[in-house]
Amino acid sequence: MARRSNVQQDPRIAGDPEPYPPEGPDEVTTGRSVSARRGGGWSGGGGRWLVWIGRVVLWALIIVIVVNGVRAPFERLSQGGDPTTTSSPSDLGFPVTEASAFANQFAAVYMNYDAANPQQRAERLKSFLPEDEDDKQFGWNGYGRMSAGAFQFAGISVIDAHNARVTVSYQSGSRRGLLSVPVYYDGTGFVVSEKPALLPEAAPAGLPPISDPDRDSAAEAELRPQLEGFFKAYAAGNQVDLQRYVANGVTIEGFDGEFTLTQLKDVIVPPGEANSRDVTAVVVWEVASGGAAPTQTPSIDDPTRQPGGLEQAYRLTIEKQGDKWFVRDVQGAKRPAG
Repeated sequence: MARRSNVQQDPRIAGDPEPYPPEGPDEVTTGRSVSARRGGGWSGGGGRWLVWIGRVVLWALIIVIVVNGVRAPFERLSQGGDPTTTSSPSDLGFPVTEASAFANQFAAVYMNYDAANPQQRAERLKSFLPEDEDDKQFGWNGYGRMSAGAFQFAGISVIDAHNARVTVSYQSGSRRGLLSVPVYYDGTGFVVSEKPALLPEAAPAGLPPISDPDRDSAAEAELRPQLEGFFKAYAAGNQVDLQRYVANGVTIEGFDGEFTLTQLKDVIVPPGEANSRDVTAVVVWEVASGGAAPTQTPSIDDPTRQPGGLEQAYRLTIEKQGDKWFVRDVQGAKRPAG
């Protein structure tokens, strides 16, 4: 009987397709055949490398997304912090704020002329006009007189990065109007690029009528002496006197004698039983005349020497403490809802 050799074959012998390292003991106990494994393809270390490569790619994508998400807000904040470095798409890179100031200054010179001194206007216009401009008065014929003021930026139409039309509002006498100023920007400075154009100002808004408010006549009669005393103290600005009419814990500053109460013309109290109400008071202030040029023959009948009167409307918040009403707040009056 021949003895069986107990020398085991090295699994790494060339030509043996069995993977290395050899299969574990579980394959023996489960009864799976080696040939079955060989038919399923090579499942060695290469498969694990593919898994690790996939994990590295996935983590790289996650890191990129997180970094971009954190960086974006900081970039937006840094860009938005300096308004001079950015411009809205509608501005097309044109410096709107600087151009509006330039057009306002130009309008103040252009809209004021006097035939008695035309050279003064021509000299002032030089810094706004092109160097080769031959018309030193820029359209004015040198006759007559005009005075305008209250110049305000009213709007701008940006054409491109170098050109825009700036609209300036003004008042001349009783007339309000608009001046359209074409402006050119070369990257460092401005110049008026064409003759400006006068435009009509929009008509005043139509104010709808409202019905007379409901009134508590008994409360109005009760409050009138109290509010008259308050407005006298309010005009004088005496805090000792004011505290007699002001709610506890409240301080209201007065005018320190700048005005004097001439008349408490009306008190309007809406009906209600609450201990806190909003009251409208119409007063007439006496305003001392100041800066009036003295006449050669001063007269008591001269209206320029008499104190002026201004009718004003206030909204007072009053509250009842004990059996008396006190003022808690003073604001300008508002128009009742229609």
